[in-house]
Amino acid sequence: MIKSIIAGVGGYLPEKILTNFDLEKMVETSDEWIRERTGIQSRHIASDEQTTSSLAVLAAKEALKNAKISGDEIDLIILATTTPDDTTPATAMRVQAELGAINAFAFDVQAACSGFMYALSVADKFIKTKSVKTALVIGAETLSRIVDWKDRNTCVLFGDGAGAVIVKGEEETEENKDTGIINIILHSDGRLRDLLTTTGGVSRTQTAGFVHMEGREVFRHAVTNLSNVAQELIDTSNIKLSDVDYLVPHQANLRIIEGTAKKLDIPMEKVIVTLPEQGNTSAASIPLALYEGVKSQKLKKGDLILLDAMGAGFTWAGALIRL
Repeated sequence: MIKSIIAGVGGYLPEKILTNFDLEKMVETSDEWIRERTGIQSRHIASDEQTTSSLAVLAAKEALKNAKISGDEIDLIILATTTPDDTTPATAMRVQAELGAINAFAFDVQAACSGFMYALSVADKFIKTKSVKTALVIGAETLSRIVDWKDRNTCVLFGDGAGAVIVKGEEETEENKDTGIINIILHSDGRLRDLLTTTGGVSRTQTAGFVHMEGREVFRHAVTNLSNVAQELIDTSNIKLSDVDYLVPHQANLRIIEGTAKKLDIPMEKVIVTLPEQGNTSAASIPLALYEGVKSQKLKKGDLILLDAMGAGFTWAGALIRL
């Protein structure tokens, strides 16, 4: 029996930092207003020369280094993004070329803030069916390109960045039977798509559009969906919530994170939070939080980790992973 193991993690954040005080000069807002409602203090913004693929490549290189493998050992690249470099080809193609991953096939997935979880699920299936041995899964975004910097309700929320993981297939043994990807659950409800969307799109308006969000409704659905999918994971995986060492949630809003943790009775000391310095990086959010957790040595080999995310669509997802 083949199982999927997380063999390496990586992340990259652009050098430019936009603080709440910087935003005070751009739009009618304040540091206090932003922090009280979101928990965000600053976010990273891509330079004019940077694209989603260039951020993804830097995160991927870090993950490859962490896993001690080279680009030509990758069989599959899946890049989750809402902000592709081009309409076509897939942004993953640029990443493949830059990494010299000549033996891989590559494609993008789009599930908004749940994108990384959807991509991880696809990679897990390819590995467990023995179609590939090694996959590179990336979440990367340049959300600053689709933010209306005059809309104080949305422009304060988002940042740019990329996170990546190397997923390898291993024969299950007595030594590794409790490690790797244990379970992933995906959900969506297209009836709620207009609550979090963009004002444009290639086919509909021939533009990228700007992010539009009905904040209160999104908040209400987020806490419910995130806690429900986490409980669903627990119920179907033959473990207890008390067995979970860390919660690694999508970093959208500190109150959503705290509300979800409270519903699950998980103390905030067991939650990885990167939101204050990074903002909402959509599909990059969870892999960046994983990277930060590993880099800071909070997350250690053998830890049982619960991941969950919700994004536009609505899409939402959860995963249980033991490092």
